[in-house]
Amino acid sequence: MRIAVFHNLPSGGAKRALYNLVKCLAKAGHVLNAFIPSTADESFCPLRDIVSGYRIFPVRQTTIVTTALALRRSLQLGRRLMEQERTQKSIANAINAGSYDVVLSEQDYCTLSPFVLKFLAGPSLYYCQQPNRSQEAFVQMIAGSGAGTRRTQWLRRKRDDFRDRQKVDHDKLNASFASYIAANSYFSRENILRAYGRNAFVSYLGTDVDLFRPLSLPRDNYVLSVGSCMIQKGYDFLIRSLSMIDAGIRPSLLIASNMTDAAWEAHLHQLASKLGVELSIKKCISDRDLVHLYNSARLFVYAPYLEPFGLAPLEAMACGTPVVAVKEGGVRESVLHNETGILTERDEEAFALATTELLRDDAQRERLAYRGLEVVQSFWTWTHAAQRLELHLSRAARLGRA
Repeated sequence: MRIAVFHNLPSGGAKRALYNLVKCLAKAGHVLNAFIPSTADESFCPLRDIVSGYRIFPVRQTTIVTTALALRRSLQLGRRLMEQERTQKSIANAINAGSYDVVLSEQDYCTLSPFVLKFLAGPSLYYCQQPNRSQEAFVQMIAGSGAGTRRTQWLRRKRDDFRDRQKVDHDKLNASFASYIAANSYFSRENILRAYGRNAFVSYLGTDVDLFRPLSLPRDNYVLSVGSCMIQKGYDFLIRSLSMIDAGIRPSLLIASNMTDAAWEAHLHQLASKLGVELSIKKCISDRDLVHLYNSARLFVYAPYLEPFGLAPLEAMACGTPVVAVKEGGVRESVLHNETGILTERDEEAFALATTELLRDDAQRERLAYRGLEVVQSFWTWTHAAQRLELHLSRAARLGRA
């Protein structure tokens, strides 16, 4: 197939997933050309070297001059969205002129569902990592966490409500133009149905088993968690849970993060110090260093709120590191309870108990590690994921021609 690829993603799991899927599809013999706005992060997992054609389309940046901060932010957001739509229309025109069988469209960090879908003449597969999620729940988490003053919390709420109102209409409208929608989990598929009133087909992601692999390193006395240092990732839950483990065996918590919220990071350090949990946050580390952290950790712990899928538990399992996770979101589909990891309720005591039992039971850790590695290699590789996506791309192309 001739496949046009679009994304406007930052660094992170979604971009890593796209890179590996495109790489495997190209290896399978498909011709892929990438069409990318200049606002996308192409320094992380760049597509340039793995596609047949590659074009960057500049997005005009403008500065709004006004003394009123709220008005300036409002106008700047509106202008950014307008410039994105203009650029993505140009991208769609270029794709339409190229006689592609199907367009593989990833998400847009500005609007989630990208503007490009509105202007495509041929069939498209929109890989929706997650639909728009209301900020209300996360505002309540902030209010309950003690992070920031009441005024700060109120301002965050107003800011996020305002941004959501501007983006949500674009998100829903753009999604309506997709010929075909794929989701990363059944949890995400259900959320897509709620958000857009559209059916979606599950095409599970994978992990790079050549990169993430066992290194037979000695295990240090820390547990690892990976992801953006934001309130949604539940690191405060992990700190409170670890504080309930007997100090004699309590491991430190190490977080590997690709991006952070400075205020939230400061709050986590304060909370950890107060509760007697040793905390270290490493930012923007290399893949090589990340693999070493997975291999040196005693356990991988994971507690994000309503994570659509989550690549990190798969990476941990691929490195032979057992997983303890909150039974929520897409992780219920990637981690099999008491077979490839341990799943608990969102309860600090239950999570602490499961972690303690696993820290004390060498045989159980070895059993989970062995089975997790076995399952990843038999189902969760990027080769398997690309084969799954290939079937959906073929179907989208066929339905688009009907």
